[in-house]
Amino acid sequence: MKVARDTWLTFQYEAAQLVRSPVAIAISLLQPITFLLLFTPFLKSVMDASTYGEAFQIYVPSLFCAMGLFSGLFAGFALIGAIQQGVITRIRVTSLSRVGLLLGRELMFVVLVTFQAVVVAVVAVIFGLRVPPFNVLLALILLALMVFIGVSISYILAIFVPNVNALVNLTNGVTEPLALLAGVLIPITVAPLWVRDVALWNPFAWGANGMRDIFQGHIGYQVVWQAAVILTGLAVIAVLLASRAFSREIA
Repeated sequence: MKVARDTWLTFQYEAAQLVRSPVAIAISLLQPITFLLLFTPFLKSVMDASTYGEAFQIYVPSLFCAMGLFSGLFAGFALIGAIQQGVITRIRVTSLSRVGLLLGRELMFVVLVTFQAVVVAVVAVIFGLRVPPFNVLLALILLALMVFIGVSISYILAIFVPNVNALVNLTNGVTEPLALLAGVLIPITVAPLWVRDVALWNPFAWGANGMRDIFQGHIGYQVVWQAAVILTGLAVIAVLLASRAFSREIA
């Protein structure tokens, strides 16, 4: 009960800090919406889709995956900033649960990325995407799991590599291959067989494939529940590992 309460208190604090910067939220939407509107025509041509709605069914899930991947794995820079500004030092003297502090911060990123994804979906619907709201909700659940995984990994990296310049290089070195193997620009199905085999070890690829089938109305397909199981298991493991590292950092 205490962990849940402390998670909520931390989330409220982090969300309040974010709400005070509406310009930053608006800027964070600029890139995904730009990619949505400019890249979809290319994908429509490459995939020989008959309508933009079909192209959106392929690319919107890919964009969701990219948002979850990059937003999650770059979250560690915010943690380094909090450490350097003394925020974490002040937290040490409080009675708040260390796990609650971590989960509250991670939950803020989940809510932010989910909000961005909803805005992207609404824009896609305006331009021709047709997908049931329930399907979008299922896709958002998979997206939330991906964000939890990404943020947890990023926090672990930030704790063990607290240098910003080193973390930039390390994070870029991790995110780029994961993004390519997840098919965030072009579906991995058009890649050579050996690339598809390597992508089987990428949880974000499972998430992207699962969301694509959800957007295409194939909720009962095997890849959907497989993606849900894989992402849920990895999210739990990642959060537990991040909690241990975070608790040691602010012990």
